[in-house]
Amino acid sequence: MSAPSAAAAAPPYLSGGMRALGTVALALATFMNVLDTSIANVSIPAMSGDLGVSSDQGTWVITSFGVANAISLPLTGWLTQRYGQVRLFTASVLLFVIASILCALAPSLGLLIVFRVIQGAVAGPMIPLSQTLLLASYPKEKAGSALAIWAMTTLVAPVVGPVLGGWITDNYSWPWIFYINVPVGLGAAAVTWMIYRKRESPIVRLPIDGVGLALLVVWVGALQIMLDQGKDLDWFASTQIVLLAIAAVVGFTLFVVWELTERYPVVDLRLFARRNFLVSTVTVSLAYGTFFGSVVLLPLWLQEYMGYTATDAGMVLAPVGLLAILLTPVVGRTVDKVDPRLFVTGAFATFGLVMYMRSRFATSADFTTLAIPTLVQGAAMAMFFLPLITLALSGLPPERIASASGLFNFARLLAGSFGTSIATTFWDRRATLHHAQLVEHITRFDAQAQQALSLLQANGMSVAQSLAVVDRLVTQQAFMLSANDMFHASALLFLALIGVAWLARPAARTQGARSAAIAAE
Repeated sequence: MSAPSAAAAAPPYLSGGMRALGTVALALATFMNVLDTSIANVSIPAMSGDLGVSSDQGTWVITSFGVANAISLPLTGWLTQRYGQVRLFTASVLLFVIASILCALAPSLGLLIVFRVIQGAVAGPMIPLSQTLLLASYPKEKAGSALAIWAMTTLVAPVVGPVLGGWITDNYSWPWIFYINVPVGLGAAAVTWMIYRKRESPIVRLPIDGVGLALLVVWVGALQIMLDQGKDLDWFASTQIVLLAIAAVVGFTLFVVWELTERYPVVDLRLFARRNFLVSTVTVSLAYGTFFGSVVLLPLWLQEYMGYTATDAGMVLAPVGLLAILLTPVVGRTVDKVDPRLFVTGAFATFGLVMYMRSRFATSADFTTLAIPTLVQGAAMAMFFLPLITLALSGLPPERIASASGLFNFARLLAGSFGTSIATTFWDRRATLHHAQLVEHITRFDAQAQQALSLLQANGMSVAQSLAVVDRLVTQQAFMLSANDMFHASALLFLALIGVAWLARPAARTQGARSAAIAAE
């Protein structure tokens, strides 16, 4: 299957200005892709208001992108062999630009979600191919420097995303968070094609697992829609939710059976027979789903119930990248020398601390109180991903690295989308419970409640207006308490995952961090 590629002579390394220009173009494309996973988070309330939907429904803009991106990721290898890595990368960037324009022009939530699905689908090959092209541009002794540049791009984007998205939303309008992709994408595609078109990879015509891909879309799509709409349709009291659950279970079962018997599976499920791969993939999925759910929830809470603007909410999230940028190169240089499980333990302990700090938030929390846990979280991010993928790929033969890293990232991205839906559902349900418990005390027999109502009426409010003000205060407290519950549960889950990570065997020292870094190639 890989013979033609192996037989072809590798193109010479780039040098001088051409290598620098190519690196910038690939980095910009990666930056644009990663930016779109975080830039929309702080714009959800504005999008929801303009499109006439609730913020809960607005989060579909995030989950739809993540699911489509995850589904398209395993196809990268087949598409690369079928069309060539340079053509595929350039086409992905241009289609991403077109999808971004369509997202900005979307007049309704339904169309916006459709265009975000398209955007996520075409984005799938961009990150792994940017790594491939970058590594092919540098001599082997400089591969570490190339990957460091690439890693910095992926770390800076999540820092810039919330701040840039908030500023654009407050000063212009949310469609511009998609329009800014146009000049970046066109420039990156033009430079990439100019430099790399004569370095195209060999074309190999291989069969595609069409049945497996269709089953993957069915069960993942059904499960995501069920999670997104369940809270609005009262879960299994709804026929639609029951049918979606059946479709997800049946589709998943058929998918597993088919993939285990297919000669060219779209996803190599046999990898889960390896202990380290199974443990690492389950661990990263649960951890990333928990982490990403909190990343989406925090700006929603700040804007809807704490009075923050989109810009200010973005500033609260921005410090996450500072320690990550400083510590990630250190982890990359030492992950071969230190047991990766120790790094994972440090990451999850830090995540647990961060979530515990957030579980102590109150509605009186100032900016510094909110930002400090975000700053600390950057250290956890630096020790999180690379050690886990090093464990996952440990001991695998070279020919299985690409499939394993693709499946690992597929599970991670999918978990992020599922985590977003579960977190917002949990938040909404617990807030309803807390609201009901709090209003039980607002009666004519409660002295504090009567005193508050009397004070409001003494300031010129009617009885109805006074009750409305009190209800808003109760709602604010209810969602605060609900967020505390979610952060507390997240802290406990991260601590439990430390034990799960240690079920993996020590990583084989021959694998190396550099091999691990070619994720999803």
